[in-house]
Amino acid sequence: MPKISLNTNLVLIGMPGVGKSTIGVLLAKVTSRNFLDTDIYIQAKEGRSLQEIIDREGTEGFCRIEERHVLSLNCRSCVIATGGSVVYHPKAMRHLGSSGIVIHLDLPALERRITNLDSRGVVMAQGQTFSQLFTERQSLYRKYAQYTVPCGNRIHEQVVGEIIRQLGIS
Repeated sequence: MPKISLNTNLVLIGMPGVGKSTIGVLLAKVTSRNFLDTDIYIQAKEGRSLQEIIDREGTEGFCRIEERHVLSLNCRSCVIATGGSVVYHPKAMRHLGSSGIVIHLDLPALERRITNLDSRGVVMAQGQTFSQLFTERQSLYRKYAQYTVPCGNRIHEQVVGEIIRQLGIS
């Protein structure tokens, strides 16, 4: 188990709708860390919503913008909730992992939780289903994560407790 100091970032990755932002805020509070949501950060820096970026720049353009902004992050002692597509960027994932512990929040059957897929700013190929996207990304989440936390049948506070337990944070 890696040594986790207060300066260590805790990086949450996973599919849209898994609860990265909500769990991230709770985890930041419990571990006395700052909280950063990369989707909100990108929107603030770009002055437009994720969906507007995707609509205007396409998915490849969005991915370039996302990677650039994630690579610009220089924080310590943060809980970072990433966008679900960050795993498409090896440089960005190495950057996030260089100062933190990467935690995959895993929850199958997410489709029922996402009612606004067309306006949410989800990076998907034309004609790709959410199920296909899930399958495509799962191997990438597992590749980059040092820990995987199953979120099924758990409320957010229980997920935070499981993260704390797995990381050995007291």
